[in-house]
Amino acid sequence: MAWSQDEERMLAQIEQHLVDDDPRLVARLESFNERVRRSEARSSGQRTPRRRPRRTTVIILISWLLIATLVATLLIMLLRHEAAAAMALAVAF
Repeated sequence: MAWSQDEERMLAQIEQHLVDDDPRLVARLESFNERVRRSEARSSGQRTPRRRPRRTTVIILISWLLIATLVATLLIMLLRHEAAAAMALAVAF
């Protein structure tokens, strides 16, 4: 059933008043609508564009990779030092 022009105009006015009065509510509703659209698209089998990872996720991932590289490097250096010390002891005796 279609809306009459008066009903559409009244709804547009109500929407504009809500936008003016509470922009946080508008942002929440837009976020909710986007989630519903994605959920409906998934359930109907349509492909949705992939979201990019958040910046914090990328920063955490890079930090973990750097820490793992540092630990691996330190272990390699330690093992080489112990091997060199063992070699020096073997040569000394």
